[in-house]
Amino acid sequence: MSRAKPARGVTLLGPAFIAAVAYVDPGNVATNVTAGARYGYTLVWVVVLANVMAVLVQYLSAKLGIVTGRSLASQIGDRLPTAARIGYWLQAEAIAVATDMAEVIGGAIALALLFDIPLAAGAVCTAAVSLLLLRVGDTRGQHVLERVIMGFLALIAVGFTAGLVVEPPSAGALAGGLAPSFVGTDSVLLASGIIGATVMPHVIYLHSGLTAGRLGLRGAGAGVPRLLAGTRADVFSALVVAGLLNLSLLVVAASSLHGLPGTDTLQGVHGLLSSEVGTGVALLFAVALLGSGLASTAVGSAAGAEVMQGLLRRRIPLVLRRTLTVIPAVALLALGAEPSAALVISQVVLSMGIPFALVPLVLLTSRRAVMGEHANRPATTVAAAAIAACVIALNTVLLYLTFTG
Repeated sequence: MSRAKPARGVTLLGPAFIAAVAYVDPGNVATNVTAGARYGYTLVWVVVLANVMAVLVQYLSAKLGIVTGRSLASQIGDRLPTAARIGYWLQAEAIAVATDMAEVIGGAIALALLFDIPLAAGAVCTAAVSLLLLRVGDTRGQHVLERVIMGFLALIAVGFTAGLVVEPPSAGALAGGLAPSFVGTDSVLLASGIIGATVMPHVIYLHSGLTAGRLGLRGAGAGVPRLLAGTRADVFSALVVAGLLNLSLLVVAASSLHGLPGTDTLQGVHGLLSSEVGTGVALLFAVALLGSGLASTAVGSAAGAEVMQGLLRRRIPLVLRRTLTVIPAVALLALGAEPSAALVISQVVLSMGIPFALVPLVLLTSRRAVMGEHANRPATTVAAAAIAACVIALNTVLLYLTFTG
């Protein structure tokens, strides 16, 4: 009888790269480009800070899955009575749909830019391709899906960094942007948006599910400490890539689009890149945006399925689930809604779900009854609690300003 080969470091890489796609989705693209176009390099430090916060949050989610062998959603579901569990699922499902809406719309915009496909039809195409990506994961295994997503990240990296080659940033200005500062009230609001929208509730749920089987075949021969060490490397490397891509978007906008009108929509950004930097860079941007929309909507749909299984304890066929979650995006675009405005609305809905994912994650990973000897150290718990408080406070401010401003 053959034995499974001991896990090596490289075999443990992958789950965090799936989660990292959510950090370069169309909503993040729009936010970072707007920051650079309006305020130059001023908010570079905000992008760096947001990414540092995300590293710890995603590591804790991955750690919960490895140590307990179960996802965050299932851990929460076990601790709630039936009515509360269903209510918890409803809010999490609403967040998954809102997330999916933003990502499908981003893919639709990219298809319109590249092939002049109507937005509603582009949304359907984006959803269909993402369904194929999910089928790859179901039929070929998570390991294959991880490699496919890494390929999409490579594509996105080429498209979003091309502008840096054509118009290199000022090293001095970039370094200056690392010093915390603001330029008026609006820059504070945008900084809040960057940080508040960075920690995505759906990938907090999903990441724990992706690592829950790590003690199985792919973790053969590796104890929990070794798996956690591999996971730290996975999370760090994946989110450094995502952080650099977000930073690239801000820097390209700061060096090439600063002060120009029309950067409040992705279509406007594409047009300005074409006129200010070159058609080649604009084309690569559109291709990367398409890759971002396709990959992130597949990840969003997988997160929704994970939440349903953990909280509702049911599965529905993949095609049916994909159809139901794409209907809001297609309906909005078919009715003529402005896609960038729809993106903003989806981010507002998304922000409402952050406390429901982040607070339980911090509590569960700090409890020895759940994590045993791998419970968070006091300093880790304090840092995670501070991040949770910061993100929740910023999103509360954003929600207040959205509905009162």
